Amino acid sequence: MRVLITGGAGYIGSHLVDALIKRGNEVLVIDNLSTGKIENLRHLLGHPSFHFINDSILNEPLLERFVPSMDLIFHLAAAVGVRNVLQDPLAAINTNVRGTEVVLGLAFKYWKRLVLASTSEIYGKASHVPFREDDDRVLGSTAVARWSYSMSKAVDEHFAFAYAAKGLPVSIVRYFNSYGPRLDERGYGSVVANFIRQALRGDSITVHGDGKQTRCFTYIEDAVAGTLLAGEVKEALGEAFNIGSTRESSILDLAKAIKRLTRSKSPIEFVAYEAYYGEGFEDTRRRVPSVDKAKRLLGFTAKVDLEAGLKKTIAWCREHFAH
Repeated sequence: MRVLITGGAGYIGSHLVDALIKRGNEVLVIDNLSTGKIENLRHLLGHPSFHFINDSILNEPLLERFVPSMDLIFHLAAAVGVRNVLQDPLAAINTNVRGTEVVLGLAFKYWKRLVLASTSEIYGKASHVPFREDDDRVLGSTAVARWSYSMSKAVDEHFAFAYAAKGLPVSIVRYFNSYGPRLDERGYGSVVANFIRQALRGDSITVHGDGKQTRCFTYIEDAVAGTLLAGEVKEALGEAFNIGSTRESSILDLAKAIKRLTRSKSPIEFVAYEAYYGEGFEDTRRRVPSVDKAKRLLGFTAKVDLEAGLKKTIAWCREHFAH
């Protein structure tokens, strides 16, 4: 197959590229390297089945040159990470909404199967767990920039569902706290990356709030496996899927695990949300996916446990993070 991956130089995107190349597919990546890194793809540069274009998904004429010849599109390009969104909400909304509008519009024009990458941020601050794909969303005020990321990705999903209603073969995957090799050491939205960087440097491991907030961390191999299934299983069409682990871990327990596995002498320090994100920041106490639907329709179950995944991630970070 010929496959287009927008945002393919990113952490998840580059692992998806590897999996598709390994299967014998031809892959084109379009990424403007705003958060993606060419280092994530350097091992493929010059590979006969891999092609890279450093450009934006907002460049519609460019995309239109390539979409007609594709068999499948994975749309991962997006502004990612809550802090990035807070720093420039306008750019994030523009990329996430207009970019998706362009990509989906062309997929519809040339009738191409598409998988849209979304996020557990969709559920906002809903307190009823586990989150089912058809649950209500609970969000804060539009004056709080933090919720613009959730809203922009929700608009992306509305676009996808609207095209699906017109018959376009499209599916949505919602990632839950994916982690693994190639995480950006600057962290973006990844608490795992931040904690590992701090632990390896001997800096304080900074836990926001009381550390009792929980997340379900999903190793990259599992995130990619779920994404690929969403692009090939017939039952995936017109549907959204939670792609995640169901093992709930507190942020404080994560910090302790990373400190232990890195053998770090870093102290664990509690920091107010406001000190990092600014005034008025709101967080979600628990974020747990129901994966019943993904298991039933895709045959997806996360397989890598947190301890094993963290060991692999830390080994990679020791080699690639600046100490």
